[in-house]
Amino acid sequence: MDGTVRTMVFLMFIYLSSVSIKADIPLGSSLSPNGGSNSSFWVSPSGVFAFGFYKQDDGFGVGIWLAGVKNDIVVWSANRGDPPLTSNATLQLSAEGIELVDQGQGKLIANANATTFYASMNDSGNFVLYNKESNITWQSFDYPTNTILGGQTLRAGGQLVSSYSYTNHSTGQYHLKMQDDGNLVLYPLNTDDEPVDAYWSSGTSGFIGSRFHLYLNKTGMLVIRNGSDLNLNAIKYLYGDSFSNNKDNQTIYRATLGYDGFFRLYVHFKNGDENKLAYWPNGNACAVKAFCGFNSYCTFSDDQPYCQCLQGFDYIDPNEGTLGCNRNFSEGECSGEKDNAASYNMVYMRNINWGDHAYSEAIMSREEECSSSCLADCNCWAAIYEGGVCKKQEPPLRYVNMTIMVDNDVTTITTTAFLKVGNISLDHKPVPDQTLPTIKTTSSKAIMHIILVISGFTFLLCLTVAISSHFIHKIRVLRYKRLVENRNLGLNEEVALRRFSYSELKRATKGFKEELGKGSFGAVYKGSLYKGKRLIAVKRLEKLVEDGEREFQAEMRAIGKTHHRNLVHLFGYCAEGSKRLLVYEYMSNSSLGKLIFGDGRLPEWNERVRIALNIARGILYLHEECEAPIIHCDIKPQNILMDEFWTAKISDFGLAKLLMPDQTRTFTVVRGTRGYMAPEWNKNIPISVKADIYSYGIVLLEIICCRRNFEVNLLKPEEILLSDWVYKCFIAGELNKLVLWEDVDIKIIESMVKVALWCIQDDPVIRPTMKSVVLMLEGVTNIAIPPCPTSS
Repeated sequence: MDGTVRTMVFLMFIYLSSVSIKADIPLGSSLSPNGGSNSSFWVSPSGVFAFGFYKQDDGFGVGIWLAGVKNDIVVWSANRGDPPLTSNATLQLSAEGIELVDQGQGKLIANANATTFYASMNDSGNFVLYNKESNITWQSFDYPTNTILGGQTLRAGGQLVSSYSYTNHSTGQYHLKMQDDGNLVLYPLNTDDEPVDAYWSSGTSGFIGSRFHLYLNKTGMLVIRNGSDLNLNAIKYLYGDSFSNNKDNQTIYRATLGYDGFFRLYVHFKNGDENKLAYWPNGNACAVKAFCGFNSYCTFSDDQPYCQCLQGFDYIDPNEGTLGCNRNFSEGECSGEKDNAASYNMVYMRNINWGDHAYSEAIMSREEECSSSCLADCNCWAAIYEGGVCKKQEPPLRYVNMTIMVDNDVTTITTTAFLKVGNISLDHKPVPDQTLPTIKTTSSKAIMHIILVISGFTFLLCLTVAISSHFIHKIRVLRYKRLVENRNLGLNEEVALRRFSYSELKRATKGFKEELGKGSFGAVYKGSLYKGKRLIAVKRLEKLVEDGEREFQAEMRAIGKTHHRNLVHLFGYCAEGSKRLLVYEYMSNSSLGKLIFGDGRLPEWNERVRIALNIARGILYLHEECEAPIIHCDIKPQNILMDEFWTAKISDFGLAKLLMPDQTRTFTVVRGTRGYMAPEWNKNIPISVKADIYSYGIVLLEIICCRRNFEVNLLKPEEILLSDWVYKCFIAGELNKLVLWEDVDIKIIESMVKVALWCIQDDPVIRPTMKSVVLMLEGVTNIAIPPCPTSS
């Protein structure tokens, strides 16, 4: 819209704010970009909002904009994927809705579900179609694009999609999703919307209900609510609170997903001024995933973000750094052998990481081994070496980020990235044939100069070799001392975890200030590394030295070799004198025990099924997919932790018993937690992985019923022991008693109960393997009728 029209609209806004006009738009009314006999837009009664044609690139777009401000701000747009409209386009209100005609092609951009009689552009910013009885047949508030306004709702399953740029309102790169699980999440567009793709979330998943929505009221309160309750309970206030007393009708609030991926809340005043109230995520542009496109990372220059290509890549468009980068070398033939070194080099970059799932992960003792492995692998174009694990990646590399060192302390470097770069650039051309050069004689003086130069270089080379040999000897001595220390701990080279100093962990936890929980061998404290960029959980072993040492070695051996999405990740350890500490990833949503036994909202049935599968897959990895089978020995809800996306992960491997590859059973002292221990723990028989199966069966029953296995406060004696009560309900065909508070398909409950009853059989031989449990839970295999769990 040009300056003349903008001025006209603004003057109209000032005038109409004190004059009431008829807002109804009768059937047959039409608009055209250039006005003429028609108008180019319809305005709301006070002139604040307008619906119609706005200027976009070399043509026009159709939408709703905030007209009474200094800069017209589009809050809703139609046909975002279409090219700009010509000046000959028209809009007409018909009985079917709003019809757009351009270049002889017509389409409905507002398709009413009943015969339309009139329309209205309301002061709320909502464009509405009505039937003859003044009932709404269509409204723009039901189809938000990149903005919600005061009084508007983003319902469960709905999303906001960013614009391409500030002036181009076609589809952009990001979307804000109001998920069915109650979580509001920001993702790059055209991804699988997996946790790895998210760059911000409200952290509100896991609540009971299925009608979650994001609501912006007319006083600027932005809140996530659950519409399944009559009182529309607030799950989380993103901005403002329920007691907001801002009732000024002279202000307009809007929450917009910007073209840069940030979700912002604005307030607009009647005088045309605008204020930004809040924004998410709370960071800079580098916090937005995919901000720099593929194969590049975000960094800063003079406090301004810019995109930097990885080594071996050049900008797709040097003028548009956010579009990403392509290879700048020619891809040669790969033989899959070590002689690939003739065609490629492996370059390394410190503190670089990316968010893709690796196609291969392997434990390696040295960085060089990881680099060589990627060089020899035809599928590998990049690799990350972190914590003794080499992760191989195929192109393109997404969500690349750079970790900032803390106070230039090299000990904070935790990752090394290796990139495979070709020796021949894309613009390389064969060197043309040349004639042989003319042979010239060299004078004696020149020969003397050459001899002197060669002698000097030879002396410097010898000096360098001598100095290098000295330092190499010192390094070898230092490595030997460290190996001796590790050997004293009973650890071998294949457990390549980061070793922290005690003072470093004391500083990270602020003197072990915030306690997260307490276990049999000590307490767990919350901490942070890299200036708060990575949260950690530090477990400090405080019991007797003998038991603490045994616990420490067990956890180091077991967890140090495990890498699975349903296991809590171990970053490193501390071993100074008698001090023993373990550093884990921080799990923000506490334990499964607090989730299903606490006083808060219980997770929905589908969430509980997903959690049960998460745990089963984690145990399956320990039993059958590790380098050596691991018996956890203490599976219980308190040892199942929940991350920010409510993914269940198994923790506390302190009681794990590591088996050698050719072992299937082991004798050990009685370990575990009463109520979850398999019967064989109390007998003089070997313990196998079936002990974990029994514990999982008890946990599965607790997940199904959201109660503990043993409840002495229940009124009915037959319900005190959960496993006995469940079997009685199963035999009587009364499984609905287990979940009286929710409506669930009884066949699904029956399947889950049968799996649990098979798992808690007295005889370990009868219990299924964890592989069979997973297949039964996934519905892949049929489930037979289980016998009574107890043989007595």
